[in-house]
Amino acid sequence: MARKPAAKSSKQKSFEQTLWDTADKLRGSVESSEYKHVVLSLIFLKFISDKFEQRKRELIAEGQGDYVDMVEFYTMKNVFYLPAESRWDYIAQNAKQDDIAIKIDTALFTVEKNNKALKGALPDNYFSRLGLDGSKLAALIDSINNIDTVVEQEGGAASETDIVGRVYEYFLGNFAATEGKGGGEFYTPKCVVNLLAEMIEPYHGKIYDPCCGSGGMFVQSVKFVENHQGNKKDISIYGQEQTSTTYKLAKMNLAIRGITANLGEVPADTFFKDQHPDLKADFIMANPPFNLKEWRGPDELTDDPRWAGYEVPPTGNANYGWILHMISKLSENGVAGFVLANGSMSTNTKGEGEIRKKIIENDLVDCMIALPGQLFYTTQIPVCLWFITKNKKAEVIPGHSDSNHRNREGETLFIDARNMGSMISRIHKELTVDDIAEIARTYHAWRGEAKDGDYQDIPGFCKVATLDDIAANDYVLTPGRYVGAAEVEDDGELFEEKMRDLTQTLYRQMAEAEQLDSVIKQKLAGLGYGE
Repeated sequence: MARKPAAKSSKQKSFEQTLWDTADKLRGSVESSEYKHVVLSLIFLKFISDKFEQRKRELIAEGQGDYVDMVEFYTMKNVFYLPAESRWDYIAQNAKQDDIAIKIDTALFTVEKNNKALKGALPDNYFSRLGLDGSKLAALIDSINNIDTVVEQEGGAASETDIVGRVYEYFLGNFAATEGKGGGEFYTPKCVVNLLAEMIEPYHGKIYDPCCGSGGMFVQSVKFVENHQGNKKDISIYGQEQTSTTYKLAKMNLAIRGITANLGEVPADTFFKDQHPDLKADFIMANPPFNLKEWRGPDELTDDPRWAGYEVPPTGNANYGWILHMISKLSENGVAGFVLANGSMSTNTKGEGEIRKKIIENDLVDCMIALPGQLFYTTQIPVCLWFITKNKKAEVIPGHSDSNHRNREGETLFIDARNMGSMISRIHKELTVDDIAEIARTYHAWRGEAKDGDYQDIPGFCKVATLDDIAANDYVLTPGRYVGAAEVEDDGELFEEKMRDLTQTLYRQMAEAEQLDSVIKQKLAGLGYGE
């Protein structure tokens, strides 16, 4: 019988954490917002080089050594071809040279030039411009060189893609935490992304994120499909990102995992340069910038077809611009799940209330979830999740020909999850696996999809409301208005006995307070401050 591996000490650092600690020590005075592009670009280069070398060995082993420098023999296996000066071993061997920054920039430029799929993905002359300390850059290269192609995990070995993907994801999260508010522009907490995926179940069809950041929504969508024995070839991915550096992070993040995606030709503003104008998505997952101000000029986009049938979203806040944009992108049976600031559920500022009322009257709001605070790096305030669908009476779930929705016309599910989650640091909270499962199970039970029980309203947690109920609440979508208070378990004590005990306790505390007041007066008198 094989011996089981010894249990790891709870204090033992993970592989990712060890690498992070090493890289962070070498950062020096470089800002985290700049340094992340240095580290993640090197991790990416190490990964694609390892894949290249692996494919090269395969060709030689198959007796096709004459083809090791033919690009098509790599691309046919979704491997990037790398010229000699772009390979990791060349960078590692020259790590201590004075011109290593130039060599890295040249390597990245050459990789992008030779692989159309990486167009616009890699930093341009970044290492030379940043002026990194040569010894620190060399030490960083050495630490990244220690990423093994296979790392032992419980239950067996992990593939290289898994390992580098894990490292990349871990570094993105830590850089977001380090940068604080700025970090949220490219990273959505993993637990929130997981919840969105478990809710909308993107098995089959087109997935879209209009503000995709570093691509976390897409990565989790693919993981969801694979974890549920689906085929990632059954989904196609579309996205857009305005910030150039974040756009590059997303393309690298997806390339590491072999995920093909259309993120538009260039980084661009979704409102002013929609690069998927004719798209109708089956699933939308998004975390738009919270309360984005001055997102359009007073006279801009006033006749945009995306607002057709609604008021024009106000210039002072883009929340409802994002909502209407996503509604316009949904297919007839599609579902959208997205994060917004809590104010979006109740605001009446400059037409926002009228837009929300119209959305509700059009019976588009499927579910609203109030999340706990402290989940995000951008803000400590609580946020909410919206779930929108155009067809609550859809007969078939996309990708599930044998599954039916129940008819939910005129109904909206409200879930109050503010008391969920566990603190993972002094200032940050995380939804647990059990939290996510409970929320998703409640939603799918209400939709008639759950296999482990029927839906029931739970005071303080979930409630199904009708359109009339929502209208009676002035079209406010805050879950707390609907779910009520949680039931308090009866302790079995008679009211008269409980009241007598409480009264006696109160009298005793009042007597003790009187004695304390007397002592305080004596002390003050002793100090010359008596009456």
